Amino acid sequence: MEQSLQPRAQGVTPYGTGWGCTRPRARLRPRSERDGRGHEGGDPTLERLADVLGLVRSRRISRSDHIDTYSYTVHGAGCRFVSDNGTEVDVDFAADGSEVFDLWRLRWYGLSLPEPLDVTDQGLRSAVRSLQPLLDEVRPGWFSVAN
Repeated sequence: MEQSLQPRAQGVTPYGTGWGCTRPRARLRPRSERDGRGHEGGDPTLERLADVLGLVRSRRISRSDHIDTYSYTVHGAGCRFVSDNGTEVDVDFAADGSEVFDLWRLRWYGLSLPEPLDVTDQGLRSAVRSLQPLLDEVRPGWFSVAN
C-alpha cells in the first residue's frame, strides 16, 4: 500500500505536529481477493482517509485487516490504526471527512509509543491549547488539524 503514517516532525500529538498521514491513492485488497467472493468495480482506493468507512460499509474491504506494517479496525464513525511497533492512532471522522480526536485518544497514543508518555488530563489540555491555531476545537473536547 502506498499510504502510510509517517513521522513528520517532533511534537506533542499524532494529529498535528507529531504524526501526519501521507495520502496518495492507496490500493486496498478487495474482499474478493481474500475470500473468493465475486467483486465488481476494480480495486478500492482511498482519496482521503475517511473513505475507509464507505469501503467497509459497502463491504469492499474488511472491517479490520493488515496493510503493510499497519493493522486497521473500523469502528462506528472512525478507525484505529496500529503500527507493527504497537503505536496506536485512533480517529473519528467528521461529516466533511476530516479526522477528529479527543483527549482520550491522545492519551492512548502517548501510552502506546515505544517509550510510553503518560500525561495528565491537565497536561493534555495545556498541550492542545498550546497548539492552537494549528488545531481547531470542532465540538467540545474534540479537535482537528486546522486547514
